[in-house]
Amino acid sequence: MSALIEIEGLTKTYIMGEDVVHALNGVNLSIYKNEYAALMGPSGSGKSTLMNLMGCLDTPTSGTYHLNGNDVSHMKDRELAQIRNKEIGFVFQTFNLLPRLTALDNVALPLIYAGMSKSQRIERAEFVLEIVGLEDRMSHKPNELSGGQRQRVAIARALVNNPSIILADEPTGNLDSKTSDEIMRIFERIHNQGNTIILVTHEHDISLHAHRIIRMRDGVVETDQVNPTIVRYEVAAGSR
Repeated sequence: MSALIEIEGLTKTYIMGEDVVHALNGVNLSIYKNEYAALMGPSGSGKSTLMNLMGCLDTPTSGTYHLNGNDVSHMKDRELAQIRNKEIGFVFQTFNLLPRLTALDNVALPLIYAGMSKSQRIERAEFVLEIVGLEDRMSHKPNELSGGQRQRVAIARALVNNPSIILADEPTGNLDSKTSDEIMRIFERIHNQGNTIILVTHEHDISLHAHRIIRMRDGVVETDQVNPTIVRYEVAAGSR
């Protein structure tokens, strides 16, 4: 089975005045369809740099990155924008919703760039808002929603284009514990429906929702292992 994400020898170097910062030092990583992976690491580990490269928000200094069969390693900005809109659904810690638009319009916005008709955009946006449990909040603007509801809108927006991967950057960072649990249950449902999720987090408890935990340190993958908690649960469930 070919990998959805195939990264080989990825490096990223920043020139900061007279200093040279090696953010990534030859990362090798494969992510397969319908995986649920958590990317972890302390500040300075390269976690955020790798996330930006996987999200096609930046390009590497060297190495290769194939996303769903496309070599995006050295694409120009316009090409990267097209790949982002087609292949990647983003969920951010700060929600990144447009304050003057309703939940429905925020979710439908990416479909404009996909060239979809207005009626199709509305139908698709309503569908994904129902998936995240916001069918009764579609006409509300972000300031009329709770933090958890805003993040649900952001998740719906990430889903609306049927992307290859959902890239969630600290999606519970601005939420209380109870709301965080609710959001993570939504991600679990989305994964169970066949979506591929990469969860970027520094919170150990949040990472345990993923089936695979990848830890970064000093610009390389330090460990890459199956979540033992999930394995024990699945074995126990299978033995019933």
